[in-house]
Amino acid sequence: MSSVKDQLLRTVTQPVATGKNKITVVGVGQVGMACAFSILTSHVSNDVVLIDVMANKLKGEMMDLQHGSSFLKNAKINSSTDYAATANSILCVVTAGARQHEDETRLDLVQRNTDIFKGIIPQLVKYSPNTILLIVSNPVDILTYVAWKLSGLSKNRVIGSGTNLDSARFRFLLSQRLNIAPTSCHGWVIGEHGDTSVPVWSGVNIAGVRLRDLNANIGTEKDEEKWNELHKQVVDSAYEVIKLKGYTSWAIGLSISNLASSILRNTNQVHAVSTMIKGLHGIQEEVFLSLPSTLGEDGVTHIVQQKLTDAETKLLHKSAKAMQDVQQNLKF
Repeated sequence: MSSVKDQLLRTVTQPVATGKNKITVVGVGQVGMACAFSILTSHVSNDVVLIDVMANKLKGEMMDLQHGSSFLKNAKINSSTDYAATANSILCVVTAGARQHEDETRLDLVQRNTDIFKGIIPQLVKYSPNTILLIVSNPVDILTYVAWKLSGLSKNRVIGSGTNLDSARFRFLLSQRLNIAPTSCHGWVIGEHGDTSVPVWSGVNIAGVRLRDLNANIGTEKDEEKWNELHKQVVDSAYEVIKLKGYTSWAIGLSISNLASSILRNTNQVHAVSTMIKGLHGIQEEVFLSLPSTLGEDGVTHIVQQKLTDAETKLLHKSAKAMQDVQQNLKF
């Protein structure tokens, strides 16, 4: 007797997996799941694969998302501990990595994560040789450099989440102070995603009106209105959220979904992402730092050459030096 399925459906042709918008997310911690959830709910992709070494948690997270697939335009959600499941991914988002231990130096953490990446990056490229890597793991700028070295991909196809979120935090804080929507506040944070990030106060504007034309000292120590405190809040905000709830997740998840959308939809939208910046703004080090960059189906296609002040350029060089000092001691 024929099965119910055979009685109900007559096969015309077997589906062929094209992977035309397939996204892999490596790491199913709080950040990885926020990325996957944001990508799915924003309908950036309807084909998502989760990868992790923790089989039980991995299966649980997959099942939890699968049970909501009716609300996600019938998205296809799979998981595996085997990287073969990632084959033909257009984009691979890497959130996996070790957390910093108490009394552990930054260099020690970077080396531990470099060792973890040795088991991740070559596997991703093996099964998806034409993929784009989007690195989220921290310290993101150095690990983007590590991923580039390990992958063998061209520099435009290895991208760090960088200061896309820092810039969003900056615009949000501007919006709070001005009572104007964040999307109408135009300002960029560049350089390192971290303590040496650079707020480009010279370009902050609302509807083309530069705040520095209204207050020549804005963003400096001489500013009586203390606008420079906004950037300090940007730098401290992640630590504050971690102190309050134990981790950050939602904002970085939304940030990654935003970047993934530009890549898969080939929008050429400009984002502050970590990319190879050797030769720009007088920087000679082979480092990945954030500058406004257009994103599309080939990854980073253009970098906007901002007109920075001497002070901003000096701070960017400080970021580059900090990255180079750590990178030169890495063991591949």
